[in-house]
Parts: sequence; C-alpha cells; structure tokens
Amino acid sequence: MALHELAHRAGILDEYFDVNGQRCFTSDDTRRAILHALKIDANSDEAAQRALDELRRQDDAELVAPVRVLEAGRQARLTMRAPSEGGAGGSWRLEIDTEGGERHVTEGSWQGDGTLDLALPHHLPIGYHRARLSFGAGGREWHGEQTLIIVPPRCVGPAEVVGDTPAFGVIANLYTLRSRTNWGVGDFGDLASLAVWTAKIGGDFVGLNPLHALLNRGGDISPYSPVSRLFRNIVYIDVTRVPELSDAPELRARLASPELVAELESLRAAPGVRYEQVMAVKGMALDALHRTFTERVRGSGSTRDRAYERYVAEHEPSLTRFATWMAIAEHERKWDWRTWPAELREPSSDAVRMFAAAHAGRVDFHRWTQFESDRQLGDAAERGRVAGMRIGLYQDLAIGSAPSGADTWSFGDLFVSGVSAGAPPDPYSATGQNWGLPPLSPRALRRDAYRYFIDLIRAGFRHAGALRIDHVMGLFRLFWIPDGMSGANGAYVTYPADDLLGIIALESARHRALVVGEDLGTVPDYVRPALDKWGILTSKVLYFEREWHGAFRSADQYPSLSLATANTHDMPTLAGFWAGRDVTLRREVGQIATDEEEARARDERDRDRAQLLRLLETEQILPQGSVPQSSAELRAAVHGFLWNTPAQLVGLSLDDLAGEVEPVNIPGVGPDRFPSWTRKMRADLETMTTSEDVHVALPRRRPDGIAGR
Repeated sequence: MALHELAHRAGILDEYFDVNGQRCFTSDDTRRAILHALKIDANSDEAAQRALDELRRQDDAELVAPVRVLEAGRQARLTMRAPSEGGAGGSWRLEIDTEGGERHVTEGSWQGDGTLDLALPHHLPIGYHRARLSFGAGGREWHGEQTLIIVPPRCVGPAEVVGDTPAFGVIANLYTLRSRTNWGVGDFGDLASLAVWTAKIGGDFVGLNPLHALLNRGGDISPYSPVSRLFRNIVYIDVTRVPELSDAPELRARLASPELVAELESLRAAPGVRYEQVMAVKGMALDALHRTFTERVRGSGSTRDRAYERYVAEHEPSLTRFATWMAIAEHERKWDWRTWPAELREPSSDAVRMFAAAHAGRVDFHRWTQFESDRQLGDAAERGRVAGMRIGLYQDLAIGSAPSGADTWSFGDLFVSGVSAGAPPDPYSATGQNWGLPPLSPRALRRDAYRYFIDLIRAGFRHAGALRIDHVMGLFRLFWIPDGMSGANGAYVTYPADDLLGIIALESARHRALVVGEDLGTVPDYVRPALDKWGILTSKVLYFEREWHGAFRSADQYPSLSLATANTHDMPTLAGFWAGRDVTLRREVGQIATDEEEARARDERDRDRAQLLRLLETEQILPQGSVPQSSAELRAAVHGFLWNTPAQLVGLSLDDLAGEVEPVNIPGVGPDRFPSWTRKMRADLETMTTSEDVHVALPRRRPDGIAGR
C-alpha cells in the first residue's frame, strides 16, 4: 500500500509498546496527518502513490547523500549509482577537503550498470570535511557534494576527566538562588559563588537547568520551552559585573537611588521570581550599558571590542537572526512570530532586512547581551575550575523550542508545524502528554547536513564540562501528536540516531566534556545499549529505581556509566517526598480528585518511606531499626546511599542539601493552579553555604568502603 510505504520512508513507525507492554498500532488517519505536516499529500491512495513516486525520483536523482557520518579508523566505502543519462561508462573524480586544509583526490573510470564502489581515504581525521564527486560521460558532467563527518567511537568518559575516582556535584535551578546582591533572580555572579563553594566541599561539577533564551514574561518562563536553544536567557546577567558599568556614572547614581534600592530589595525578598519586574529593571540598566559600550568600546580596538567582534563572527548568521527576531517581537509587541505581518514572517525577506537596517541599534543590543551572557557564564566556569572542580559546569539541553519562538522563525524549514512532540498515554495521563513543541524533520535535518543540530550541541558544550540531553530517546524516535488529536492517536517517528550520537561524540571530544542522557520513562530496548556503546551516561533516579514488587534497588544494581540522583526538577524534593507534601499539592491542583484517591496515595507513601528505610538499613547507611531524627539526617543518608553506588557521577540537588520542601515544577499543571519555575530557595547563598544543616546533608562514605566500586 502506497500510504504505508510512504509512511515508512518518512520514518513513521507502524506500532510501539506502551508502558504496560501492550502493542499500540498507528492508524492510517495518523499517518496521513503526520505526512500532511511534512508537506506530503497522502489524502487519497492516488495522492499517496504520486508522492511516493516523487520521493523515489528525488532519491534516485541524488548522486551522493548530502551528509554522511563515519567512525574514525574504519575502512569505509562510498557506493552509488552513476547518472542514468551517462550511458555505459565514463570518468569519475572524488575530492575530499579536510577541515584542516588537506585535500585527498582519487579518480578513475566506470562502465557497465554505472554502480560505483569507491574506497574512502584511510585515516581521515575526526572533523567536518567536504567531499565533492564528479561524473563525466558523453561530453556531460554531473556534480554532487557531501559533508563528511568523521567521529570518534565514543564520547569522553568520566575516567578521562576525573580518573578512577567517582565524582559528585551539586545540581541547582539557577533562577531559584537567593543572594544579598542579585536582583531578584539567581544570576551568573551567584553561579560563580556556587561553583567555588561546590569545589570547596569536594564537588566536581555544578548542574544547571537549561539556560536557553526565554521571554521572561507571562507564561514564557519554562526553561524547557525556550524561544531559542542556541542562545541564552539574559535574565541571568549580573549587571554589577558588566565592564561598562565603571564608565556609566549616571546609571551608577540611579542604581544607588533610594527608590531603586528599595525596588531591588523588594524583588530579592519576594518568595517567587517576578520575571517581568526583574527584566524591567535589568532591561533599563542593560540599555544604558549597551549605549556606553557603543560609544566607548565599539571601534576602539580594545580587548573587549575584539572579543565582541570574535563572538559575533563565531555565531553568525544565527546570532543576527535571533537578535532580529527579538527586535521585531519588541517592536510589534507580539511574541509569536506567526501573528506578525506576513512580510516579517520570513527571515530572509526584504522586509526583514529593511527592518534590521532601520533598527540596527536594537539588533546590536540583543547581540551584545548574548555576548555579555556568554562572557559571564565563561567567567563562572573558570572560577569553578580554578577552585578545583574537575568537570565544571554541567549544562542541560532541552528537547525542543517553542513554536512561537526565534528558532522556529529562523530555521522554519527544519521544524514541522501541525504536530507536537510528546509522550503516549501512561498511568499518569490517559491521553498522553503534549509538550507543545514542534519536532524537527529528520529528512530536513539530513538535507541541512545536521548544521542546526551541530550548533545546538556546541552551544550546550560551551563553557561546560558535561551536557545533559533531555529525553535522549528523542535522538532515536520521538512521539508526534497531530494537531487536534490526543496522545492516544500519536505515533513514533524515527531519527538517524547513529549520525546524531556520532556528532555528539565528536563535539564531546573537542570540548573534553561528558554526556549524560536523560533516559527516564518508556525506553526501547535498543536505546541503553546504544548509549553505552557511545559512552553516554545513563540517568538513574532513586525514586524510579525499583524492583517489580516496589522495593528500592540495591546500590550494586546501579551501573558504573551513570549519573545517580535522588530526584529531578519534575519530582518532589527529598524533604517534600518524606513529608508527603507532593501528595497534598496534587490534591490541591486537582491531580488527585477524591478523598479515596488521596488516602491511597498516602498509604503508598507510607510504604515508600518504609521501603526507603529498609534500603538504607540493608546498605548499612543507617543502623537497624533507626529512624532519622531530622530531615538533614534523612537527606544525608540518601546522599550517602547514592555516593556508595558504583555510579561514576552522583548529583546532589541543592534543594535537597538545603532541605527545601516545595517543588519547582508540577508537570502538566498550568500557572493558574501552581506557579512552576518561580519558587526561590528559602535561604540566600551566603547563609546556605555556611549552614550546619547543609553540611550535615552532604554525603559520607560507609566505613567499610564504597559498594560496587
């Protein structure tokens, strides 16, 4: 059937197994809806056949694939069919220009059916190379080009960075940090202080929420639904550390005024981050500092001027596109580009070029704020390294970008509208999860030679010693839900996992950085062996590590190549879990509907607490029959258990070290019911880092050594 073959070519899977192991089949309606989103007409059998014939024609006309990813050191061959118009034979020539400037040339003749089997040069270095293939026959020539990516067999591993000893680090949500100097939201200055403190207590990394660019207004505050994953959220800029402040006396005077001092104190004291108010004050200050930069630094030839020029050159053309999107959104006062005037919806249009020229100052402002964000993040990373962290910052790459944002505007051909990424139904959601994020087109990614994906990975590794890839299963397959349908009607679409993992390994090697895959939830059997093959650490979360009967798994069952944590940003804190605060909140927001359901949830939590105590006793973390006398003792025991697993990395939540009870996020709940992504920590950094309670919660090894190491 043409529809099914067409769906296969598009990567749409016929079936999948849900969380309960039941087989779920993809309907023809779902196939047609996804193909329609991919701009493939399959609304009738005849249309599907025409579309299939056209795809076959396009594939046959492709002399060489636009991109190929190969592991270094392997003998590789290039097999292709010469143009049918070439007749019975002719000549061929293959040129490979390496990233380092070397050129390899081979040539010869072909005859017969025109099938060529060419050996690629031995020992091509890892990197991004350019291959050009030429055919000649009957006085005609055909040419094809390919990006040839040679990758290492594995990512950098923990042993290469920290040796045979395990490492622990602190995982924090940067926006939640309080300090006596920030402006109502944790900033890069706070991050530097946290990095130094983490090194002081023996930690080797600081894990962060995604720092991707956000609008910081209304509902646009989730770190996992950014306007761009290539650039950063300027809310984290520490204004007091911007170099231009020393040359801005009027701004310094304004910042010292009683009115502004009072406003900043109010923002610091607020229990939650007031994003719009924070950005109003920071925006005023950054505007003034950018004017100072333009007047006193630009064109001066100073070190800072040259650094800005380098940053812009390294990130073009994506940087100016992002900055232009921000400028248009501000000017139009519309934060969804799909509602802009039609002539501004295409980034390469004349109208957009004219707008950018007319608003060059504002476009440059957004380039400059990205430059300063990058500088301050790099400074925080450097301070952590100097203080002794062996890994450094551990950044987080979100699974997607907002449909209304800069990435989907800038790279429209890569994103698929009419569908959203999500997850199939499970016991927590009968209709599945719709994340509202447009997926990337696998075919378009390949056609683009993976350039956008490469830039994403590079952005994630910049100033980082480790990178967490959210929902790493999305590199293999992603659940697409057509608009107007529920998750029960979605389907999985496959991605070129080996190519994407190879690129990650290449960038890992170049940045000498580790990679952690967030592989929680329904995980196909082939995913974890592939992660292990590529040297990507798996995620092991205490709450989820259970036997079939509900008992927590013993320490020796945690794999070595893993990051072990107690929880994640989507789960209750240890103190909240122990107190059942999450059960109370779920009832308040409507996720638990009746008294009976609440009673069952509390009975289950009683069993969880008993199981956890049994685990800690069995592992000799706590004495037999003991019950922690304080929240800090419990947290210390759990951290001690994690530290005694074979996991090469252990992540301690800063919220757990500090004994926070409230979560930062309740998944699937709107801001009208719970203010996710706004809750701050109760104590400021200065108090917390000298707290005896925090010190008690740090992990301790068992007297008899480390289990499983």
